[in-house]
Amino acid sequence: MDKTIEEKIVFFGCPLDSDEREESIRERHAGRVWNGWSDDPFEMVMRFVRREVDARLWEEKGSIEVPPWLRPIPPEGARNALVEHFVEFIDGDGCRDYADVVRVFIEDYISPHVPCMIGVDHSLTGGAFAGLAKKYKPEAVSLIVVDSHVDAIPTSVIPGVVEYDMATNPDTVYSPDDPFLKNRTESYNASSFIYHLLQEEVVEPQNVFLIGVSDFPPKHAFRIKDERIKRYVGQYTSLKRKGVKIITKSDLQLNPARLKDLHRLVKTPHVYISIDMDIGAGNALTGVRFQNYKGLNETQIYRIAKHLRDIMDRGFHLAGMDVTEFDVRKAGHGEDRTYLIAANLIKTICFGVD
Repeated sequence: MDKTIEEKIVFFGCPLDSDEREESIRERHAGRVWNGWSDDPFEMVMRFVRREVDARLWEEKGSIEVPPWLRPIPPEGARNALVEHFVEFIDGDGCRDYADVVRVFIEDYISPHVPCMIGVDHSLTGGAFAGLAKKYKPEAVSLIVVDSHVDAIPTSVIPGVVEYDMATNPDTVYSPDDPFLKNRTESYNASSFIYHLLQEEVVEPQNVFLIGVSDFPPKHAFRIKDERIKRYVGQYTSLKRKGVKIITKSDLQLNPARLKDLHRLVKTPHVYISIDMDIGAGNALTGVRFQNYKGLNETQIYRIAKHLRDIMDRGFHLAGMDVTEFDVRKAGHGEDRTYLIAANLIKTICFGVD
């Protein structure tokens, strides 16, 4: 970067919500935008940022436009999309297309400054990171993801796990008529984007850190002989074998200081930090799309943020950041603090402010 340019944090949003689950689609179409609110989490989080962070340190570029039917709460005239339409979007690599839009947006409107994305679909992170990996070179930038899920499981593996559950679990929540099980492609999406970044060598495995993971399989799962499960758990084993660092939620709860020396593990001059807000699902907050695992409490989440900020304070460069996976139908309502917590994480990591 030109040393004469004073680097700033530049905020932007993308309200893409491609969650294909029937339950989610039904909620989106029944939802409504509250008076004075927005169905774009960028607007809701920025209300706190604008009020609490010195305006000389940042800029904002607004949100990337997405089709009405792919917004968190579609307007009345765009509510006829069925589950199959969302499945087609996912299988047609629609998420990759929008990740690429994010990459180009950063290159055209934000570089050489530091992007901070406030979005919905976590797959967008892949586009932001890809652009910065191109700028700094893959060997020079680490990807640090705070998330309840590894987001590195190939799409083709998931139907087998669902089929196994239907065959062995009398209380299964799945149906054989579910379109998720039929002829799925190896698409790039919110649960597989890290797999694709690794496969395409956009990021080097030893430079990937997955923090707060709740979906790492239990020990007994590795003893199951069914080929469908063996393939599933094998993905986690493969990640670790390649050098990806996985720190589970249990690791953090057993040893709260586990991240104290994270800076010693990071071997690149630049870091990209991605926060999936489901890290606090059902505990610190409720306004996130996926709540199948109970997340960390607010104090634990802020502790992680301080450890991440410590990396920058020790001389590493923040290449970019994002907060994603908001569910605007729940976030901020009642006593929920999802938007506020997200803003606090941004303040700590980007600006060093508690």
